[in-house]
Amino acid sequence: MKDTLAVGIEGTSDYTVTAEMSPPHLPVIVLSTPSMVQLIEQTCLLTAAEHLGDGENTVGTHICVSHQAAATEGEQVGVHCRLTEMDRRRLTFAVTVTCGDRTLSEGTHERFVVDNERLG
Repeated sequence: MKDTLAVGIEGTSDYTVTAEMSPPHLPVIVLSTPSMVQLIEQTCLLTAAEHLGDGENTVGTHICVSHQAAATEGEQVGVHCRLTEMDRRRLTFAVTVTCGDRTLSEGTHERFVVDNERLG
C-alpha cells in the first residue's frame, strides 16, 4: 500500500441507470438494490486502487446500506465514497448514492487489501 492510502481520500463516480440494472419482476425499469451495491463496490474499488502497490487489490468484505428512493432508466446516479477508517488492511468507506437532489442510499462499505498472488 502506498502512503497516500489514508483516511480522508474520496472518490465519486457517475452512472446511467440501464434496463440491465433493473429487477425483472417490476413493471418499471428502476435501479435494483444488487445493481446499486455493485456501483458502490466499483466506486470504492476504483478509489482505493490508485493508492495500492503493484500486485495489490481490494475485495469487498461487508456492506451496510439503505435503499430509500428509486432511480429510473436513463437517470444519472452519483456514488460518493470517503475512507473513514483504516485498520491495517481493512478499509471502511462512508458511501452515499444520489440522483439529482434525492438521496438513494447511505451507509458503509468495507474492503480488504489483498495480494493478487494469494487469490490464485
